This record gives sequence, structure tokens and C-alpha cells, in this order.
Amino acid sequence: MRLGSQMPRQNRVTPLGELVADPARGLVYGNRGCLHDARGRIVRPFQVRRWIACRLDFRNRRRSPLMQAGRYTELFFLDEATALAAGHRPCAECRREDYLRFLEQWTARHRAERTADAIDLRLQAERFDPDTRSRRVHEVELDSLPDGAFVLRSGEPFVVVGSSLLLWTPRGYVSRVPRPRGGTAKAITPPSLVEHLRDDSGSVLPLLHPSATI
Repeated sequence: MRLGSQMPRQNRVTPLGELVADPARGLVYGNRGCLHDARGRIVRPFQVRRWIACRLDFRNRRRSPLMQAGRYTELFFLDEATALAAGHRPCAECRREDYLRFLEQWTARHRAERTADAIDLRLQAERFDPDTRSRRVHEVELDSLPDGAFVLRSGEPFVVVGSSLLLWTPRGYVSRVPRPRGGTAKAITPPSLVEHLRDDSGSVLPLLHPSATI
């Protein structure tokens, strides 16, 4: 949120994993290492493979000011669907039950990958093309996508909600359009996290911002 005349920090995350400056805080917190310099400027898109999504509040922990030199960059997401689309998984500390359920579902699909490091390695490969060092999207059958998955439509991120697609903005969802039947789409949400959404895990975090139901 804006404090006095202070400009918003560049730590709001889009479904494509990009970092933007916007006053909207969102409902989910997370990190992917230290991304800023001593002046608080973003200098890298990530530092580590371990991209996590957390509760906004946990054991009354507070850090002030944000984006301190040498500390991890505090990131904010509109909701969990946005965090998953960006490629963040549940935190094993503040979301312990969510993480253990996620791990159980993950190992049912990927039996050889039973550690956080193995999970993060696969997610990194699903997020980025190592040859072009650019964000991956994945061609999928549109009808196959569960609620909460994101697709690109005319270059913009839309979330799947029932028979509709909703345009993402940092402050909420707008521009509801009918979900086309049949055909393919470019999915933003990494394939392994699309499968997680299909499992209907019942996260402690809100999957979708309230604007998705208006």
C-alpha cells in the first residue's frame, strides 16, 4: 500500500512472474531470494530456485522497512492462483499442512521427486526456457484447464473460472469473457502446478481474489 507520498515498490508479481510497481498489496506473500540492491531497486528476476508462496501473516512476524539491503525481497500476489501461475509453490514453514498435502500429491505424480530441491528443479524448468532464458508458456487443451489456471489471450493474462475467462490486473479481475469451447491455449501456469489445481487441495490461502466472483 502507499505510505504518504512514497511510490509503490516494484514487488507486486504478475501471473507471468514479472515484478511491477502498484499500490495494491494482494492477499498472498512470498519470495525467491534477494532481488534488489542497497537502494531498493530490482536488479534480477530471481536469486534462487526456491520460489515460495506464504501467508500474509504468520506468528506476528513483521519486517520494516521492506526490501532491506541483503535480505530477501518481499513479494506480493493478488491471490494464490497468481502465485501458482508465476511458478511459486506453498511454503513449508508458514503453510506446513498445505506443503505436506502438496508434497503428497506431487510424489503421487512424480515418484522419484520426494524433496523440495527436486520439486524446485522441475518447476524452474517449467518456468523458463534455458536456451532463450525467457518465460515458458505451454500449449494445452483449453477445456482441460481447472479453475485458477492462467492463459494468455491477446498477450494478456486471463484466469479460468468456470465457463469464463477473467482478465488479471494488480488490483483484481476485470473484463469477464466467455471461455471458448475446444481448441488450445497458451497456459501460463506451469504444468505441474496445473495438476496441483486439479487436486483441489483446499489451501489456507484464497485461490481467487474476491473480484473473481463479482
